[in-house]
Amino acid sequence: MAKIEGVRIKNYRVLRDVTIGKLWNAQQAEPLTPMTAVIGKNGVGKSTLFDAFGFLADCLKLGVEEACDSKGRGGFDRIRSQGKKEPIEFQIYYKQERTTRPITYELAIDADNTGRPYVKVERLRQRRKGQKHGWPFSFLMLNDGKGIVWKGQEQGRQVDEGQTSFDLFKLIAELETETQAEESKETEIIELQDKRKLGIATLGALKQHPRIAAFREFIEGWYLSYFTPDAARSLPLAGPQRHLNIHGDNLGNVVQFMEREYSKRFQNILKLIAEKIPGIDRIDTELSPDKRLLLRFNDRGFNDPFYAQQMSDGTLKVFAYLLLLEDPAPPPFICIEEPENGLYHKLLETLATEFRDHATGKRNAPQLFITTHQPYFVDALSPDETWILEKSPYGFSAIRRASDDAVVKAMVEEGLPLGGLWYSDYLDGR
Repeated sequence: MAKIEGVRIKNYRVLRDVTIGKLWNAQQAEPLTPMTAVIGKNGVGKSTLFDAFGFLADCLKLGVEEACDSKGRGGFDRIRSQGKKEPIEFQIYYKQERTTRPITYELAIDADNTGRPYVKVERLRQRRKGQKHGWPFSFLMLNDGKGIVWKGQEQGRQVDEGQTSFDLFKLIAELETETQAEESKETEIIELQDKRKLGIATLGALKQHPRIAAFREFIEGWYLSYFTPDAARSLPLAGPQRHLNIHGDNLGNVVQFMEREYSKRFQNILKLIAEKIPGIDRIDTELSPDKRLLLRFNDRGFNDPFYAQQMSDGTLKVFAYLLLLEDPAPPPFICIEEPENGLYHKLLETLATEFRDHATGKRNAPQLFITTHQPYFVDALSPDETWILEKSPYGFSAIRRASDDAVVKAMVEEGLPLGGLWYSDYLDGR
């Protein structure tokens, strides 16, 4: 399953310029771990970092203008870093499979002369086989909706960095006259009809662009949890659904799907989940007379079951998270903001351990990205999994890895819990 090794975000609200993990031009850095947690005080930008992933996914799904306006973002001017005139930029460095060469996706969004956002630059690049140094090859390169793309899995002639649109079209003209050059047959000049839509949205739907299609599918599969217990208490119409939605209001439908499609395995899953939720003996579903689905929790010590509408926020939340992770075909990338809300503090280390076990225990395991400010949750983390987000003296966010602090790393190796060190201010910038 695809994994993100590094991310760079520029000019997105308080994220003036932050990098986490490894990039194509920062090879000395360690890649992101299967589970990554970002910690920090209130107001340092954790929610903004979480939303940055949602914004990128919305750009693919809706287009950049609608993405700027959706989810209460307030438009391009509100999400571009205050006082900055440069574009909003994203760089995603990822591997489609563990043994494949990494691919970099770059996106720059700017405002046109009417103030409307558009895709200024979009690029996908990958080093050639055996290439360890130098610029990766750009197999998709768009400026203002115009540019070039190479078909297939392998690349043709190198595109130099910094070329203008005129240079790119000149290069294409040269390729088309090179009748002896095989790579010219793999090159296309493209111009998008709407430069407010991502090029990968269109090209990723075409069979002749498998690398672009794979990246588009990867982003489309991202899951950002906006789970609310009240939504999970709703009474949906019965009908199996394969995946949990972002709010969790189809929790019973997912249970029904797994009961139908993975009956024996699902009973084991429910048994495992029940063992991890204090007081719960069994979980199942019941169909109401009006064909609505009821989620039942059998509490130890009571003969009659409790329904989801009667269960605590914490119980529903833990159940939803564990059900999400036990999905036979889980999302490749899962973002969860502050999972500790509503949970008993002694459950947090267990939950963090469950997250890690699921992120590392299977070949098709999802990658987890979590934000938190709960020391009990952080106690279960390692320094290399933990990133500390802070406000710089200039008002923008800065981020660093806990393992970059040799003193903190040594203290954890001596047995001191990371959350306790954070609570005691040992993780504050020094």
